[in-house]
Amino acid sequence: FPSLTPACPVCFSVTAVPRGWAGVWPLSFCIRAHRMTPNNRTGFLCDDRVTCVPASWVCDRVSNCRNGEDEQEQFCGDLPHSLPGYLVFYCSSPRSWVYADQRCNGMNDCGDCSDETWGSAACPPCGQEWWSCSPAHFQFCSCIPRRLCRDGTQHCLDWSDEFLCTA
Repeated sequence: FPSLTPACPVCFSVTAVPRGWAGVWPLSFCIRAHRMTPNNRTGFLCDDRVTCVPASWVCDRVSNCRNGEDEQEQFCGDLPHSLPGYLVFYCSSPRSWVYADQRCNGMNDCGDCSDETWGSAACPPCGQEWWSCSPAHFQFCSCIPRRLCRDGTQHCLDWSDEFLCTA
């Protein structure tokens, strides 16, 4: 992520707070409910109402908000259950989850590709910077970064990354 910026668009209203959380979460959370990071990924709005940090920066043991609210016990005490739902993506594997900004990022973060498929995660097809193929490595699911094309190493089962793909 390039930088933390005030370019976070509209947030959900107080009604976005999950049932049973009223009185548990500070008002700032209710107003914070949902923001986007500069690259349009789901994020966490800090108490300054300006800084929006990526979902995966919450509860990472590094304070990214000025007052450290992204590392507070109320959010980090019982992961992923203590996190607001919009920051979490549940994998198809029963107890596996990833941060919402890891969904549709091209990487096999769930371990079963459920965070990268159309059916589970509603991911769009490969973008311009990606090559569509059946990857030979577990790291990717259905696309590989174009920067890996024609690098002398097989990344696609059919070797299309070395013979057809243009970087």
